[in-house]
Amino acid sequence: MATFSAADHRYMARALRLAERGRYTADPNPRVGCVIVREDGAAPAIVGEGFHRRAGEAHAEVNALAAAGERARGAVAYVTLEPCSHTGRTGPCAKALVEAGIARVVVAMEDPNPRVSGRGVALLQSAGVKVETGLLADDARRLNPGFIARMETGRPLVRLKMAMSLDGRTAMASGESQWITGPEARAEVQRLRARSSAVLSGVESVRTDDSRLTVRAAQLGLENADEAARRQPLRVIVDSRLRLPETAACLAEPGRTLIATVPGHDAEKRSALEAAGAEILILEAGADGRVSLAALVAYLAAAEAVNELLVETGATLAGAMLDAGLVDSLWLFMAPTLLGAGARGAFALPGLERMADQRRLSIDDVRAVGPDWRIIASPLPAGAPGDTKVP
Repeated sequence: MATFSAADHRYMARALRLAERGRYTADPNPRVGCVIVREDGAAPAIVGEGFHRRAGEAHAEVNALAAAGERARGAVAYVTLEPCSHTGRTGPCAKALVEAGIARVVVAMEDPNPRVSGRGVALLQSAGVKVETGLLADDARRLNPGFIARMETGRPLVRLKMAMSLDGRTAMASGESQWITGPEARAEVQRLRARSSAVLSGVESVRTDDSRLTVRAAQLGLENADEAARRQPLRVIVDSRLRLPETAACLAEPGRTLIATVPGHDAEKRSALEAAGAEILILEAGADGRVSLAALVAYLAAAEAVNELLVETGATLAGAMLDAGLVDSLWLFMAPTLLGAGARGAFALPGLERMADQRRLSIDDVRAVGPDWRIIASPLPAGAPGDTKVP
């Protein structure tokens, strides 16, 4: 087990902050930061730093090495994720560190991809570079929960977002829902969209609200809002009966709209939607004859490299996602208002008839967002006792 100094902790913390700058732009790649430090002279000094901004562009290590130049020779590199050892759209970062003459590499966490994990470290060590791993590893994992989930489980991290009244209602009986929460909560939802690889909704919700499911720079509340909104998440609509109209607003928006449906639909209807800008994905049907949500989530991870999936939908699909065990966390934005018993509920969960049937949640975080409250909760296994992490 390596022993790390206070300076090691300080420089890795800096690398983690740099990696955060790729929160909205690096997808589907992981968010990575790198700091290069020279330890000769009176005091150590940062000579180069960088982060991974966007897929297809230079990785964090390459950006840091470019900033350091010749000063990288004999220096220490602090990297939040194991340097890659393979050639993709860019060259292997481990090789770049070796060629630059880096003497020591401190890595927060190894690559979670089982096909490449450890190979970057091995390449560095075989070239005589001293490598130490595990510094602030938990912080590094929190940077890339979706990427890690996809690599380790074959499915994305799934967040289910709901905006509701204090009495748990999401819309009036007519479907009218704009707006329950205030602008601060809506800005936070925009930031959730911006960091997500894809946004998933049901056709009924999209039809009712004519949802665009886009990231809107003006509502993000970020200094780099235009850059964050440049990458639009993949829009995914579950539409088992192919009822989305060709005039749907989301089809005219920048980026891609994927309609997940089942076999057997009229070719003319499919062609009309494709001509309007949709991509049709035909998946196996579940026992109810509708799209298998498990198959859809697995497809999004495997074929679309979706790391973080944001579900924004109505009660039926929300309940089905929970029933299928596909939700990792619920993000509930609760407004200080009452809509009454006649308004629409948040989750359609049939079969809950006794207290023993209730779905328990772990409360992970509660905080005010403008006049509203944001509750983050995680589903617990069936039969588990309630658990609250936040007093």
